[in-house]
Amino acid sequence: MSEAGDRRTGALLLAGGLGTRLRPLTDRVPKCLVEIGGRSLLDHWREALAAAEVGEVRINTHHLPEPVRDWIEIANRSAPPRFVESFEAELLGSAGTISANRDLADGCDEIVVVYADNLSSVDLGSVLAFHRGHADPFTMVLFRCDEPRRCGIAELDKDNRIVSFVEKPESPRSDLANAGIYVVDADLFRELADVGGFDIAFDLLPRIAGRMRGILHAGYHRDIGTPESLRQAEADLASGLVSGSR
Repeated sequence: MSEAGDRRTGALLLAGGLGTRLRPLTDRVPKCLVEIGGRSLLDHWREALAAAEVGEVRINTHHLPEPVRDWIEIANRSAPPRFVESFEAELLGSAGTISANRDLADGCDEIVVVYADNLSSVDLGSVLAFHRGHADPFTMVLFRCDEPRRCGIAELDKDNRIVSFVEKPESPRSDLANAGIYVVDADLFRELADVGGFDIAFDLLPRIAGRMRGILHAGYHRDIGTPESLRQAEADLASGLVSGSR
């Protein structure tokens, strides 16, 4: 684990999805290793995590795990962070992956949780600094979305505390969408692991409204979920629109 002052930081990369909407590409390449600008999504996140001086990083695998294992072996030959596989014979869902990795909270103070199928220019170091500057045990990165009914939507008070969170609301109260990037204090990580459930957004986040703060990411952020989105991300990267992405 890394240390920032006396804070020790680990991470969990959620990367085990099937990537069905990206088929036939994901019939042979796991979604997290899909390349944008000649570099995989895992490469982009590796640099972001290294820049934030995160220590051990768990990566959950399921579909086509062998290429991810090869990537981990190569990544661990160079500078930190250190990557460790968490294999799921059956997909556990994002909440289930937290339960399966409860021990990640042992020996660290905070855990960065990232959905690895996003391309983002987010500065994780700034997110960690924000998290360490408030008293709540959970920070969610937010971005403004055009179609809030299709996203997980947070409502903030004047102190940036998330007072409500609803996944795909019928009547959205804001346009502040969940970016799939969290910082969780170790004690709360264990608490959430013990809840169980399948999906973080549906099964865990509504339980802890009032104990979360939100930080707005105004830069680039895109879910690489479809061929159209992948093509757009390639064009955005080539044009320099993904400023600050790693």
